[in-house]
Amino acid sequence: MRRSVELMAVLVAALLLFAFAVPALAQTKSGEGRVTIPESSKANPGDAGVRFHSNVEIFTPKAGKPAEAPPYSGYAFETPASLACLYGLVSPGAGISPNCNPNLTTVNPTGGSNTIAIVDAYDDPNAGNDLTTFSTQFGLPEATFKVYYATGTRPSQDPTGGWELEESLDIEWAHAMAPNASIYLVEAASDSNAHLLQAVSVASNLVRCGKVTTCSAKATGTGEVIMSWGGEEYRSEIFADVYFTTPGVVYFAASGDAPGVNYPCTSPRVVCAGGTTTARNPYNDDFLYEVTWTEGGGGVSAYERIPSYQSSISSISSLVGTFRGVPDVSFDSNPDTGLWTYDSIEYEGETGWWILGGTSVADVGWAGIVNAAGSFAPSSVSELTTIYSNLGVSTDFHDITYGWCGPYAGYLAVAGWDMCTGVGSPVGYTGK
Repeated sequence: MRRSVELMAVLVAALLLFAFAVPALAQTKSGEGRVTIPESSKANPGDAGVRFHSNVEIFTPKAGKPAEAPPYSGYAFETPASLACLYGLVSPGAGISPNCNPNLTTVNPTGGSNTIAIVDAYDDPNAGNDLTTFSTQFGLPEATFKVYYATGTRPSQDPTGGWELEESLDIEWAHAMAPNASIYLVEAASDSNAHLLQAVSVASNLVRCGKVTTCSAKATGTGEVIMSWGGEEYRSEIFADVYFTTPGVVYFAASGDAPGVNYPCTSPRVVCAGGTTTARNPYNDDFLYEVTWTEGGGGVSAYERIPSYQSSISSISSLVGTFRGVPDVSFDSNPDTGLWTYDSIEYEGETGWWILGGTSVADVGWAGIVNAAGSFAPSSVSELTTIYSNLGVSTDFHDITYGWCGPYAGYLAVAGWDMCTGVGSPVGYTGK
């Protein structure tokens, strides 16, 4: 009886200790919070074939939007240096945390050349100044940056502020991943399909020959065009694929932030980038593992036929049949593990530093890495052929094999290609 009483006393003491310890630990969990979706990122009935939407989401910590400039202790959201560490873009050494801790890792990506043209809707009048603030905060070189208006006339601002958040994310993180590339922001008059695709033509010309009008046949410029937006597929989308065929240009698009597929990501002439989650220890901010982002878009196109770079791989064609499967590649996109971004345009009464996610992060990150890799493929199809020919090469891609996504969470991450993460996330600059 005495032994039982002693054992009970030990158990009660242990429970009391745990009860006091848990709140103390919980106080360090500054990653608690909520995710909101701007109006610009919401798909509405009747949008298919008419309006595209952005793919950006906002994470707000439980304590409120941070007022301090990042990175700082207690928050483990991603910086240019932490993503460079995670994705093998820098060599181990001084300034590199063993577990890619954002508050301890200070070595940024380097490299990049030629041109990255980013297409977004509406005008962000503070884009250049915000890019300078971002670059200064993280020790990046000053960007070579210029804004172009697709119609020749300055667009209006997005009254909701959502597209300005998208533009800040796109230009700042393209510069972070390829700091020596020239960054051009091409602003469409609106978020309509017609205006954004017109802006793609302007961006293509800027990459190809450095001007907004049609290039001569002798133009030899190379680079990337980023389209961090998309929408529900529509039957006539196959005729819009011609916008993604300018020689010397590789096109990147976001797979979407909800179960299912989006155009233009389903175009076989576009590199479709899906989302992952870079899980971190909530008590010391160290990187733990990379898994799927359950909200990342992916699946099989209803209209686009399977391209040769996928049909030549039996494990892919057996999953998708005779139609295009997406995504091709993946990158951290979960807003819960989001990226620090600076935007001085007011959004719901707030300005300054934001924690942003969404598959916009993925296509921007991948475009920057491919630019810095320096291969400059002559087309998206050529780039995708290279990517798929290196499927399963662990020194080129991190194969995500845990997690799920898609309708009813019915797609699983598996070895090789899958409809959540494609061939995987980047490892260094080879194979790209």
